Order: sequence, then C-alpha cells, then structure tokens
Amino acid sequence: MTQSRPRKVILGLLPWPERQAVTEALRTETVGGLVLLAAAVIALAWANSPWSEAYEQIRDFHFGIPALGLDLSVAHWTADGLLAVFFLVAGIELKREFVVGELRTPATAALPVVAAVCGMAVPAALYVLTVTLGGGSLEGWAVPMATDIAFALAVLAVLSTHLPSALRAFLLTLAVVDDLGAILIIAVFFTSDLNFWALGAAFAGLVVFYVLQRFRVRGWWWYVPLGIATWALMYNSGVHATVAGVAMGLILRTTRDKDEDRSPAARVSHLVHPFSAGVAVPLFALFAAGVGVSGGALVHVFTDPEPLGVVIGLVVGKVLGIFLGTYLAARFTRAELNPDLAWADVLGLATLAGIGFTVALLIGELAFPTGPEAEHVKAAVLVGSLTAAALAALLLRRRNRVYKQLWEDEERDDDADGIPDIYQSGARPAGSEWPSGSAQQGSCI
Repeated sequence: MTQSRPRKVILGLLPWPERQAVTEALRTETVGGLVLLAAAVIALAWANSPWSEAYEQIRDFHFGIPALGLDLSVAHWTADGLLAVFFLVAGIELKREFVVGELRTPATAALPVVAAVCGMAVPAALYVLTVTLGGGSLEGWAVPMATDIAFALAVLAVLSTHLPSALRAFLLTLAVVDDLGAILIIAVFFTSDLNFWALGAAFAGLVVFYVLQRFRVRGWWWYVPLGIATWALMYNSGVHATVAGVAMGLILRTTRDKDEDRSPAARVSHLVHPFSAGVAVPLFALFAAGVGVSGGALVHVFTDPEPLGVVIGLVVGKVLGIFLGTYLAARFTRAELNPDLAWADVLGLATLAGIGFTVALLIGELAFPTGPEAEHVKAAVLVGSLTAAALAALLLRRRNRVYKQLWEDEERDDDADGIPDIYQSGARPAGSEWPSGSAQQGSCI
C-alpha cells in the first residue's frame, strides 16, 4: 500500500533567504507608505483650504523642453516621470519574484497568481456591472484593480500589528502581480496616436540596455543617460512612459557573478527604492490626491455610477476576488492552510488589498483626463481605499494577539547569531521547499 504524498501547506514559514529579501523590501515600503500617507493628507488639506488656488497653480505649472515634446505640468511630470522610477522598482521586484521568489516555479506561483488575477478581475467586473446598470462610462473599468502595497503597509504600521512574514510576503506578491497587470493594461488600453519612429527608437534603447547587461558593462554613466533617453522616447511614442521603467527593471540582471557582492538589480533597487518610496510616490500623491471633499462631492461618489463602481470594486471586489481566488487555488491544488492561521486572516489580508491608492489614481487620470468625472473618480479612490483600510483594521486587530505570538516565534534568536532559531531547529519551513541555490541568490537582494 503506497503512502499518500503530504499535502502542501500554504502561507507557511518562508525560507530564510526569501524572508531576508522580503523583509528588506517591506521595510522600505513601510517607511515610504507613511510618507505617502502624510502626502495624501497634505494634498487633501491643501486642496480644501483657502489656499486651494495656489495648489492648482503649482500643480498645473508647465516646464520642460518643448522641442523634445516634454513641456509638461508638475502633475504630469510626477505621473509620467517620477512614477517611471516606481515602476522601475516594480519591474526589479517582479523579476526577483520570478527568479528566486514565490513566482519561480508553477507550484509556488499558482496561489498568488490566481489570487491576484481574481483580485483584478472581480473588481473590474463589479465596476462594469455597476456602470452598466447606472448608464455610466466603462472607461474606468481598470481603476479598482490595483493594490497599493506602500499604503497597505503604512496602515499596518499605524495599527502596530505583528502580521507574520508569510502574510506580508503574500501581500507583496499580490501587489507585484497587480503592478504587472496594471502596466499591461496601461500599455494596451491607454495607448493612442502611436509614433512608431519614437517607439522603435525606445525599443532600440531597451535592446542596448539589454546588451550592456549581457556583456556585464558597469558604470552609471552608461545607464542613466540611456534610461532617460529611452523614457523620453517612450513618452513621445504615445505609450505611457512608465512602461519604460518596468521594462528596464525586468532587463536588469538579478543573479550575481562570482566577483560581485550583489547583482545589478539588487544594487539599483538598494539605491533607487528609497527614492521611489520616499520621494517619487509621495510627490505623485501630493499632486494627484488633492480633490474637493465637500458634501456635494461625496454625494457624487455614491450616486454617480463611475465613482460608485470604483468604491464597490475596491471594497467588495478586491475582498471577494482575492479571498475566493486563494480558497479555490488551495482547494484545487489540495493544499492546506498553515495551521497557525485561519481563513479569517486571509479575509483580512484581502480587505487590506482593497487599498488601491497610487496606481488606481494613475489609471483614473488616464481613463478620465478631464471633466467632473476625473475629480469624482479620484474622490472615489480615496473613499474606497480608506474604507478598505478601516475594515482591514477591524479584522486584523482582532487577531493581533495571535500575530504577535507568531512574530515573536519567528524573531527569537537565543544564540544571537543573526539567524532566528526557528530556521535552525532542523525542521523545513512549512509550505515551501528550499530552492536550489537560494541562499546564494537570496543574499543578492
């Protein structure tokens, strides 16, 4: 009689190299999320203050190089320029996930990918249903699809919750797949009036970027001018300029050579990630989140079909999509939930993923560039994200005692050797296998 194969455990303890990489990424995002939160509050207060006219003047002030097609407003520079840096980091993180992270094998990728895809599809479907019944515009179908990892982590920091590393890593992977979906949507559905000469030149710049990486050419003086030129060409091509950022992030090499302490992707991420999280994204929020929140504006959020669809998509669609996607993926792969956790924890995490601030605002600006719908959809993103944050706080705080105990067990290091004792007990982390060479690769990040 053959012994049945043990069932895989999901959301178990991460392998040590993967946990090191996730911890470093989340630490930067948490600090950046707090700055982002402050920037959003300042934007709202400023836009609804007696100095709102000054806010609009600064936001709409144009500067740049007109001869190169780059005479943009401040708001435009932050959306197309600074967010390219954000998507550069997202591209690096996405490639790291494919090389050494949760997306490296079909078995480990199935759960977060299915959960993320459902977490994008269900909000979009609910938006379409809402605006169809209300006779609204379908243009904003992609607005409620994104998760803002920085804002979500800022909420966790404010709550002072000790969410286990497996749940935080799952949230990060969801956000990474979300970012990939968002950039594909931006590239495919929000591209018009293509300039094929500029697009071809931008593609040639990416090819040169790849060749430089392939032949191990080092030196920022090669990559920075090339990156800026590629970004400018991508912008003038009609494709959203942030696509250049994510493309360069995917091209950067994530494995290190024998003579390297860290891979090029790891070095770039170490240098650029703090700027992206602490400067680029907050500045975008400062000039994108400044909307009127008067009683009349809030009435539009809950009566007009477009903003109402965004709120329902973020608050209801994200929860249903991610929770049901996770449950079904576990069910059909015969996996078991980590016995230290409960499905209520997945529900809380799914609710937290309804915070869709940065990328949702960006897609909202692309879907509704002008008109009253633009401001109403922005307000809906704020209302939906804050509602999701409040509901997640209620759900997660109820389990914080359990999380704190798990966190303490994960962090205990009685022999003070820098490696938690749980990784030295001889037991393999639940729910995962040690990838071949992961200790070497994981140290690159």
